[in-house]
Amino acid sequence: MGVVLAAAGLTFVSCGGGPPLSPAEVAVRRVAVMPSDPDDPAWSTAPLHVAPLILQDMVEPRLLAPSTREVRVQALTDGARVAFRLAWDDPSRDDLPGAARFGDACAVQLPARIAPDIPAPQMGEPGRAVEITHWRAFWQATVDGRGDTIQDIYPNATVDHYPFEAATLPLDSPARKEMADRYAPARALGNRMAGPRASPVEDLVAEGPGTIRPAAALVSDGRGRYRDQGWSVVLARPLPEAPAGAGRSQIAFAVWDGAHAESGSRKMRTGWIPMNIEPRR
Repeated sequence: MGVVLAAAGLTFVSCGGGPPLSPAEVAVRRVAVMPSDPDDPAWSTAPLHVAPLILQDMVEPRLLAPSTREVRVQALTDGARVAFRLAWDDPSRDDLPGAARFGDACAVQLPARIAPDIPAPQMGEPGRAVEITHWRAFWQATVDGRGDTIQDIYPNATVDHYPFEAATLPLDSPARKEMADRYAPARALGNRMAGPRASPVEDLVAEGPGTIRPAAALVSDGRGRYRDQGWSVVLARPLPEAPAGAGRSQIAFAVWDGAHAESGSRKMRTGWIPMNIEPRR
């Protein structure tokens, strides 16, 4: 995983006037109001942890060629929720779905419960679940206003006729909706992967590789922005369940690079990283 640069709990001040550095852990600073935008000035006060990424070469489908080198992490909490700002370099913006296209993405993983012993970082263990908040660039583009029709994804495509757009079906009528659902079965069945999306994130639960499943409800939110050859993404979610007074846990991160055909288990990742939540004042 690399050399630990400082004792846990020690925070350094950066030399360039940026946020303070926290090399050995993710230090979660308390604030009155949490930011939801990656460019919010509040992030300038949050300690910065630079997390080296490693190959996911343990389970199929493996990733055997390195892509993203590191992810830069900051964290803030208001005592009920915690927000993470993830930033990484990526020379290509991959946020357009389609055949043989892969999208950029990132995720944070925490133990479902803060406890002295933690589950394996490879997505938990049976009976010892982890909770994952997953952001996709595909979904962010939809939330930001891009449509999900054939013409939106393939601007040069020509469609002769869709039955659900027939002139005999009035706009917003039940008959028109029923016909549209017939031609979009995934959406009609409530498939969470089908657009359009109201949020660019999903909540997942896992108890080991191959067990990942949607959480019972979406409790996280997020926002991503691409500029200057890289992504900045804020992921906000409730703090994990913890005994009274507990302020230390572990966290892990993952990044997918669409330009390298990364998807599913093919990703760059970290192991567990110590996370220290600032006590109440």
